[in-house]
Amino acid sequence: MDTKLSTQTVSGGFFDPVLGAQDAFRRIMTAFAEPGTIVTLPHPVEAPASLVPAAAVLLLTLADADAPVFLDPALAGGAVPGWLGFHTGAEITQEPEGASFAVLGEGSDPAGWARFSLGTDSYPDRAATLILPVASLQGGAPLTLAGPGIETTRQFGPRGLPEGFLAARAANAALFPRGHDLVLVCGEELVALPRTTRIRGV
Repeated sequence: MDTKLSTQTVSGGFFDPVLGAQDAFRRIMTAFAEPGTIVTLPHPVEAPASLVPAAAVLLLTLADADAPVFLDPALAGGAVPGWLGFHTGAEITQEPEGASFAVLGEGSDPAGWARFSLGTDSYPDRAATLILPVASLQGGAPLTLAGPGIETTRQFGPRGLPEGFLAARAANAALFPRGHDLVLVCGEELVALPRTTRIRGV
């Protein structure tokens, strides 16, 4: 392994691994408890440039040796696999059905998301969590969210959602208790959309 690759692989995790991961975990859990709320993960990590910072922090916090990570082909051939493997201990898998987390490409076709594990009625926690980069978490056509964690409804308007997104999330919600949880990421920000969240256009 050359020196440049080795340095990039082993550096760039949390400055304080314990406190950084604890704070990030609380913020991520807040995002899941309050779907549609933009949450910032402000911890500086030096992930490879191709990995969105919020996705990097989320994976550093939640991925481990028991949670394989699938990477979009655009990420799988660079420095990301080595960096994630070193800092999390997670297996980087090319088998979608075996992944606990899947980092998708921006504009990923929702028609292909069904290849990732949906869990089972007995073990819904075995479903994959999908991580989707978007152009922005604000400024797009508003969406209306309802479900657990939302008192009545909540609106937010991400930009850069792929075509077929709403239909795919409606089909996913109909599978409950099975189904994917989805996290939208942009820069240091993320929005969680659990499988229980119902989404419609305004």
